[in-house]
Amino acid sequence: MAKTNSELLVKRIKRVEDAINLKVPDRVPCIPRFDFFITKYSGITNYDAFYHPAKWKAACKKTITDFEPDMHIIPDIIPGSVLEVLESTQIKWPGHGVLPGHSYQVLDKDFMRADEYEAFLNDPSDFSLRSYLPRTFGSLGPFRKLPPLTDLLMGPGKISLTGMLAEPENIKAFDSLIKAGRKMKRWNSIMDSLPSELEELGYTAFYSSVTRPPYDVIQNFLRGTHGVMVDIHKQPDKIIEACNKILPWMIETGIDTALSSNNPRVMIPVHWGSDDFMSTKQFETLFFPTLKKLVEALVAKDLTPIVFFEGIYDSRLEYILELPAGRLVAQFDNTDIFKAKEVLKNHACIKGNLPISLLKKGSPQEIKDHCKKLIDIVGKGGGFIFDASAPLDIAKPEKVKIMIDFVQKYGITG
Repeated sequence: MAKTNSELLVKRIKRVEDAINLKVPDRVPCIPRFDFFITKYSGITNYDAFYHPAKWKAACKKTITDFEPDMHIIPDIIPGSVLEVLESTQIKWPGHGVLPGHSYQVLDKDFMRADEYEAFLNDPSDFSLRSYLPRTFGSLGPFRKLPPLTDLLMGPGKISLTGMLAEPENIKAFDSLIKAGRKMKRWNSIMDSLPSELEELGYTAFYSSVTRPPYDVIQNFLRGTHGVMVDIHKQPDKIIEACNKILPWMIETGIDTALSSNNPRVMIPVHWGSDDFMSTKQFETLFFPTLKKLVEALVAKDLTPIVFFEGIYDSRLEYILELPAGRLVAQFDNTDIFKAKEVLKNHACIKGNLPISLLKKGSPQEIKDHCKKLIDIVGKGGGFIFDASAPLDIAKPEKVKIMIDFVQKYGITG
């Protein structure tokens, strides 16, 4: 007798949790990252995904129900209309800097200057308001002229500075925030029900909370690649100090969102700690200490960190052994996943890593052969979640179906 959607949901959750807990599940779970494969498969454009939430929502539901992953991973989109109003300088998005059919592009810029570490460390809120926001959102440029909010501590006489908020340029800046908030609210009125609707169909989110290693916050959002590469040599102590300053915020972000969403799995994308970006010594001193504390803090709250080690971590797998055993998912894209199995067996659940190139140009037999190898070796003894090496943006639908169908049939362990 066919199982109901609620029964399938329970079974899928148990399958994934068994893998995370290093048990042998009834079948190897398969949780690919569809991302903007969703638009290609469903016949809409990436522009639609950013500007037409009803189309994007329908496309997400169609893709998930057609391909039947064990859990879903759907990209969290900031609406194009919101980005337009705020005049974002951090990314280009479909219809605004990139073609309607293309994905978004994050711009690598130094939004914090080399000599501004002290300003950031001394008063992060003031730095965010008067320096960071005006640089990342053009419509908030007038905020750079505001006096420090600490001036309000100087007594009633200083309350007159609030008159600056009535200046026309500041009124316009606040109006843009209000307008962006209203557009975000309209977007959410359509999209917020997607998770519950998918649960009714038998699918839950792999994670609902995302946080970041403090070092990545500095490189991705503050100093940029060039800036950090210089800072590593000229002022590494400032990087360490900033990482420690940021750490509590990243812990709070991960915990609060996970608890409010009632989903215990927290994604931690790790961008810049790989073998090809920094030396082992730099990884040991600048990157790993706060990543380790972040993971430990999440585990202490009975949450499951999903640490996505982007890049190559062949020489750094042993560091993962310093993270809590049996309490996390180690996801890999270009790392030697077979070596990872040797090192991390009985310590961490492994997720990955069918080469995305096979899902674009590989033959059906090549796809099946590699899937079989991953299941036979990495899936042996449990603790394995199947995924491609990258989001499925460039994958061909018929090849994605071959992958998922094979895992669902061959990956049965019971």
